Amino acid sequence: MKLTWEPLTLDLHVPFRVAHGASRQRFNLLIHLDEGVGEAPAVPYYGETPEGIITYLKSVPDLGDGMDLEAALARRPPGSLAARAALDGALHDLWGHRLGQPLYRLWGLNPEKIPPTSFTIGLDEPSVMAAQARSSGHPILKIKLGGPQDEQVLRAVREATTAVLRVDVNAGWSREQALLLLPLAQELGVELIEQPLAIEDFEGYLWLQQKKQALGLSIPIFADESVQNSRDVVRWAPVLDGVVVKTMKCGGLREALRTIHTARAFDLRVMLSCMVESSVGVTAAAHLAPLCDFVDLDGPLLITNDPFEGLKYEGARLRLPSGPGVGLKRIR
Repeated sequence: MKLTWEPLTLDLHVPFRVAHGASRQRFNLLIHLDEGVGEAPAVPYYGETPEGIITYLKSVPDLGDGMDLEAALARRPPGSLAARAALDGALHDLWGHRLGQPLYRLWGLNPEKIPPTSFTIGLDEPSVMAAQARSSGHPILKIKLGGPQDEQVLRAVREATTAVLRVDVNAGWSREQALLLLPLAQELGVELIEQPLAIEDFEGYLWLQQKKQALGLSIPIFADESVQNSRDVVRWAPVLDGVVVKTMKCGGLREALRTIHTARAFDLRVMLSCMVESSVGVTAAAHLAPLCDFVDLDGPLLITNDPFEGLKYEGARLRLPSGPGVGLKRIR
């Protein structure tokens, strides 16, 4: 197989702010293995840069002819998880092309069983976030929090829309803030809270679960940044209600599949999510969506210059392409 790559600068519809920072563009890479394609998101807070991803790709040995998927995946060297995920995606895409079948069929999954996706509202002033929530037209919204006006944001957004609300804090709360805001979130009908506390604060999550129980709160707490792979699930399962699975942070579709199954073994719920990615990375991940309880795969909706067609959005409903592999079609 011939391995090549190209830069992919993604332009956002609106500036995207989370507790980690703000951006107007994202700088990803597309990875090609013959007719297979994958995407590597260069996410700074995961220590990924385009330069680091390219350095990794230059170290990749011959991966074979693509017919032995397991052998090819095993030849990937350790290093950049974004690059490993992109190679994994390209190899699975190529595998599907060679066999003439979409990934979901090769995995024995039903594309009609995909849960509806949320749409993300980035961190901003309460009035701005409320206006975006009101005008979005989406029935499920993921609200980014982790700023100084989180209480006002929650109240303003809830007043502005009847949509189902989910909250993503990106590790932006202290224990005290979480204890203050969780009751309000439940009162306002928030469906779940994602990554409220610091990434390594295991004791804090245990404490928060104990406080939830004492207060009679039922709002589920999910971990994202704290749980990158199936091994992390084993460690964190006792203090969580669910986990967020992303192909980029775990190194690809194969480890994402293991992470989902491990979470199920510990009776955890699963949300399948993405970074700011094009249809390349998001469509690949979406082939795993029938295995999950919640879906947050809105990356293509956040950008203006998607180079591929892949999954289709019918409101919050996702439709997978029926073509072989990931099912992508290049449009620019």
